[in-house]
Amino acid sequence: MPALDAGGVERGTVEFARELVKLGHESIVISNGGRQVETLEAEGSRHICMPIHRKSLRSLALVRPMRRLLAELKPDVIHVRSRAPAWITWLAWRKLPVATRPRLVSTVHGMYSVNAYSAIMTKAEHIIAISDCVHDYITSNYGIDPKHITRIYRGLDPSIFKQNSDNPDWRNRLYQAYPQFKNKRLLVMPGRLSRWKGQEAFLDVMHHLCDLRQDCHGIVVGDAEENKQHYLQELLDKRKALGLDDKVTFVGHRADIQSFYSLADITCHLSNKAEPFGRTVPEALACGCPVIAYDRGGAAESLHQAFPDGLVEADNPEAFARRAHELLEREAIDIQLPEEFYLRHQVDATLDVYRRLLDAPRGG
Repeated sequence: MPALDAGGVERGTVEFARELVKLGHESIVISNGGRQVETLEAEGSRHICMPIHRKSLRSLALVRPMRRLLAELKPDVIHVRSRAPAWITWLAWRKLPVATRPRLVSTVHGMYSVNAYSAIMTKAEHIIAISDCVHDYITSNYGIDPKHITRIYRGLDPSIFKQNSDNPDWRNRLYQAYPQFKNKRLLVMPGRLSRWKGQEAFLDVMHHLCDLRQDCHGIVVGDAEENKQHYLQELLDKRKALGLDDKVTFVGHRADIQSFYSLADITCHLSNKAEPFGRTVPEALACGCPVIAYDRGGAAESLHQAFPDGLVEADNPEAFARRAHELLEREAIDIQLPEEFYLRHQVDATLDVYRRLLDAPRGG
């Protein structure tokens, strides 16, 4: 993969590597490094630093070093998770002796632009799709036989995301820092500040919701990248224009998002395009927090199974606000998140892909 910094794919890779080690496998991650390398190595995996993150023709110079490395490591399975590393790895792998080379697996984490560069993710011997909508994207755009694709949802670590994970001391510290949250019905909007993530729509939802009731407060959890700080200012300007300065708070990046899920009355997912998976949805559901999301993409798949009452018409903030009002009026909420959204299932299903591929004839 490209690097091991922040992000859902990176965190999922570190968690999966840890589980491999627990099961007695040797786990090696090749990337350009990052803040999560220390955790990865502390949990028993080996990290090899290689600048495979660059989307540049210069990266082709890494093909031969990668081939030598693979010949030295002799792994049973190579698993690629991103396009630039996949190109380097595939070009190195395909020149290894067919009879002895590792089996090659890819995970398609996104619905990338359809072109020759993205097509590399479909050249593996077997493909993992992280949702049904990604599965459909692969088959419809690249003509891949479904027998070469397995849908495996990205699994949640139950030790982090579980019901009743709220901590009273944490709550008291939060109320000291943000007294405006106390005695309010809280709606949380998680995700980095980005135009497609839907923070502008969240402000519209809060504007409509405040017309229906006065006991709510919105919390935006996430920060803008360094080159997108202007977008934060746009959001603050819109908050002021809608008269929401005392109704919506931006708390920036937080490492304790699971506690916000447990505190919140509702988690909101408002991306303005279909997401491949939408990890915040099952995360919040696993913490016992109801989620409202637009009915499209991977984000809707977990809601269809675990909490269908949280689905609303896409791109309709007013309908979103009405649904929030309805849910806040309920005395009880029933959430049933299936096991296939948890890490144990992801590990077992992925190892099953590995084993089936290792047993299959070579040379396809």
